[in-house]
Amino acid sequence: MAASRSTLPLMKYLRVRVDALPRNTPLTLASNLLIRRFSEEVRGCFLDKSEVTDRVVSCVKNFQKVDPSKVNPNAHFQNDLGLDSLDSVEIVMALEEEFGFEIPDNEADKINSIKLAVDFIASHPQAK
Repeated sequence: MAASRSTLPLMKYLRVRVDALPRNTPLTLASNLLIRRFSEEVRGCFLDKSEVTDRVVSCVKNFQKVDPSKVNPNAHFQNDLGLDSLDSVEIVMALEEEFGFEIPDNEADKINSIKLAVDFIASHPQAK
């Protein structure tokens, strides 16, 4: 502890030299240094929309209160499938489980059809 107290005043006066790029450096070299590169895992990758559609339709067909013959990619949860708002929430929860990510409540409230669910999931980088 005593050693760290004695080094504090020294750290106050420590300076590190930083050199700027020379003025005659080509712009391409300078721009390459300024671009941050992210791995595929960090950027995320998006699922194919047709694959998402198939999985969402399958998930909705497996829901116990839905008649599988009425399910199609354009079906509305309440108008076409006869579900109430609680059933819609349960379907969104099943979709979260299917695709492995959490849908925020404010977005989940907007998902009231298969098409909206597909659009949201296909545009989300964490969907698996």
